[in-house]
Amino acid sequence: MTQTNTPGEADGLHIGVTPWGEDRSGSAQSLARQAERAEALGFRSFWLPESHFAGRRSMPAPLLLLAAAAVRTTRLQLATTSYLLPVRHPLHVAAEIAELDRLSGGRVILGVGRGFRSALFRAFDVPVKEKRDRFEASLEIIRSAWRGEPVAVDADEQPVVLAPLPVQQPHPPVWVAGFGPKAVAQAGRLGLPYLASPMESLTVLAENYALHRDAREPAAADEPLAVPILRTVFISRNQALLGRVRESLARQSAALAAAPVASLRRHADAEVDDWALVGEPEAVREGVQRYRETLGMTHLLALPHVAGAEPDEVSASLEQIPRIAE
Repeated sequence: MTQTNTPGEADGLHIGVTPWGEDRSGSAQSLARQAERAEALGFRSFWLPESHFAGRRSMPAPLLLLAAAAVRTTRLQLATTSYLLPVRHPLHVAAEIAELDRLSGGRVILGVGRGFRSALFRAFDVPVKEKRDRFEASLEIIRSAWRGEPVAVDADEQPVVLAPLPVQQPHPPVWVAGFGPKAVAQAGRLGLPYLASPMESLTVLAENYALHRDAREPAAADEPLAVPILRTVFISRNQALLGRVRESLARQSAALAAAPVASLRRHADAEVDDWALVGEPEAVREGVQRYRETLGMTHLLALPHVAGAEPDEVSASLEQIPRIAE
């Protein structure tokens, strides 16, 4: 299987999904069941974040959970939204992703990131100032290892190479989660797709994608890349329910005023429609079309869980999401 960064025209919009179940504690059984249902509903990918030191909602080892999902599915792509490279040895990452790619039959998409919480870097004994350089150096080692290039030499000066290699060649798709101009420009300079924060507005995303394009090497500027957009999505014809969901999302946005970093605090006053797709099916479909026309969106990654809806209401919305691109 070869790496594909963008779907062909015949494939239409790729719609993926993040976990939504009432049990969001990260148990392998719960997430594997959700992945199985996502595949049955017609979603094309299943995305897990990475989070540390957040109590029961922590998800410090998403690859292990995706391995559980791999054995319950056959077509669904398995992905991370932001696998944190600065706090890991790059050869461990290369080997574990290769194993997951083989276990799943070549269904991995690796979203990588740097992290931003200072406690994370203190816990892993990584200087915060080094995170960007470590990220880029790690990524180069990982991609080199996947290409079968030597990663060391043994006592007899013979090359040591990673084995086994991933199924997807030259390697699984790599997307860069970015928040802020430096991160967006770094993704562009590396020639990799950029995965935006779910809180940034369509206007901000357009500015970011312009920066991403401008940062790319001129020789590769016309090469098509995936344009993945992560959005909260909720669909219903019940106006009272939609009002409840909007109120919940507005509170979520306002809570960013107390966020630990300035780049998040700037989004505290954002209107819900600036960063979420909420409404009746026709309205959400029109919203999706705006993202496609404005940004060239190739992948919509849906966040279906909202605090303002009951589990059965989330489930009903979930069933409609794969159909909005029809």
